[in-house]
Amino acid sequence: MSSIVKARQPRIAAIDFVRGVALLGILTINVTGFWGPTLAGFSPHLPRAEPGGDAWFLIAFVLFEGKMRALFTLLFGASMLLFIDAADGRGAWGPGMQARRLGWLLLFGYAHYLLLWWGDILFPYALCGLAALLLCRMPAAMLISMGLMLFGLSHGLDAIGAVQGIIAEHAVLTGALALPTDRADEAAMMARIARSLAEDHAILIAPFFAAIRLRLATAPWLPLQTTGATFTETLPLMLIGMGLHRAGLWTGAWRRRTLAWMAGLGIGLGGAMTMALAWWIAARDFPPRAMFGVIQTLTALPHLMMALGYGAALMLCWPLVCHTRIGLALAAAGRTAFTNYLGTTIVMTALFSGWGLGLAAWLPRGYLPLFIPLGWLAMLAWPQRWLTTHAQGPFEMVWRRLTWLGVKDAKITAR
Repeated sequence: MSSIVKARQPRIAAIDFVRGVALLGILTINVTGFWGPTLAGFSPHLPRAEPGGDAWFLIAFVLFEGKMRALFTLLFGASMLLFIDAADGRGAWGPGMQARRLGWLLLFGYAHYLLLWWGDILFPYALCGLAALLLCRMPAAMLISMGLMLFGLSHGLDAIGAVQGIIAEHAVLTGALALPTDRADEAAMMARIARSLAEDHAILIAPFFAAIRLRLATAPWLPLQTTGATFTETLPLMLIGMGLHRAGLWTGAWRRRTLAWMAGLGIGLGGAMTMALAWWIAARDFPPRAMFGVIQTLTALPHLMMALGYGAALMLCWPLVCHTRIGLALAAAGRTAFTNYLGTTIVMTALFSGWGLGLAAWLPRGYLPLFIPLGWLAMLAWPQRWLTTHAQGPFEMVWRRLTWLGVKDAKITAR
């Protein structure tokens, strides 16, 4: 192995800790995707309403939906810069090596989708990361400003269309004076929903190789479509995460008072906005077009605010828990996040899919919270012991070796 690969940069344990918490939080949302069809994450009434489903959906909506994914994306941006700086320090061209790294992530992501699960985020992260890579040398203020501007502009424009659609749907569902075109649009949407639910159900209950064939037949480019749908969220968050890293947030350079203000405002104001939306959708019994608008667009700002608040709060907590069993366990889980992410998919799809135990065929949504501690335990149980004899998790090691494959001399700049 080359001297480049052998060289190690000191890790920032606080980033590992925050990433570990975010990873556990992501499972609370992903468990619904493992259990049900793509659209199950948008409404507790898709594919069907069940006892206990509404309550769990609202709890997850307020505390976890979008927030943990946003926090993880911010950290992904920071990690890109850490890798680039480390590669530069070893004599390689950092951005070029990061591009190679993202190229392999792209392949991992598509394999993850094709073999196991529709909800892959690795493919979108790789493509958005390549776009963010073009701006990686910019200063912190520029990265944060560009990220916030792109995030606000794109979601602001989307919100106008979402609100118009919600108003039209309300007129159709309440029997008010609705335009014929609105009624036709609502009927067409319901037909698309029914078709999507049927296709996803067929994949969910299919044997392993049959499920792969169905994915190829019905949605071979779903990861690319997902990237297009989430690009204006993922790319800005990566840029903001890069900027915050350059500004010292994840390295402990910020004063505790600043972190406390950021945590209080982010969680408090973002949480209040989220709870208001939760009350609104529950009071109207989760109308489908409104749910799409809320999940995809109207919660974008509170998601970002709460993610930043969570990040600041966790940075405040890290010095207090850095030597405790739970703190060390979470940091180890974050250090092996790639393996934990893929491993969780393997475990959960084995439980819910037709090629595994097939629990999704009969288990009501209200029982899903029981599987979250199982996933958390699986992610926390092994990393510390593994890391006593290995520098990285299993999939991290493979990813790293592939990235540096063919790089023979630390003095090569690859420019």
